[in-house]
Amino acid sequence: MSSASSREVTNLLQAWHAGESTALDRLVPLVYEELHRAAQRYMRRENSGNTLQTTALINEVYLRLVDLSGVSWQSHAHFFAVCAMLMRRILVDLARSRRAQKRGGGGTEAAFDETVFVPDAPSFDLVALDEAMNRLAEFDQSKSRVVEMKFFGGLSVEESAEVLQVSAETVKRDWRLAKVWLLREITSGRRDGA
Repeated sequence: MSSASSREVTNLLQAWHAGESTALDRLVPLVYEELHRAAQRYMRRENSGNTLQTTALINEVYLRLVDLSGVSWQSHAHFFAVCAMLMRRILVDLARSRRAQKRGGGGTEAAFDETVFVPDAPSFDLVALDEAMNRLAEFDQSKSRVVEMKFFGGLSVEESAEVLQVSAETVKRDWRLAKVWLLREITSGRRDGA
């Protein structure tokens, strides 16, 4: 996103926060493509080529954004970091629901049709990743946030650095360390039968 567009997004976010109802209508077209690309990057890991899945994810993020109140938007990067957090929650909730249904449990109903959203054979265990990220956050919130922004939100190193107010080198280091730590946690959980 160009710096002019970035400033425009930030201004519209602040206007939306201030109660200007038309700001959201002007914001959506500016952020939709970037949100779509972020969701598409994630969904490519899940199931190649299904744009309906990507659209469903974006629509659910949008619905949850509309329900957010009181967020004092700092920048377009802050907005996309919040979107990354929402994507994570949506995807993990759906993975948990699917896991419960497979085990015969009474999983909670999703807000939209899961069958067009989450593939039957994910390439990794999203719930295990979320649980490992929660353990990581207990002692290093910053590394957990970097993973959330990059993995779920598709934010660049520079955008993540802007949101976290750290250097790009810090984000790169945190990303490398977090990936190793998470891989170890997830694989040790599988060996332990968790």
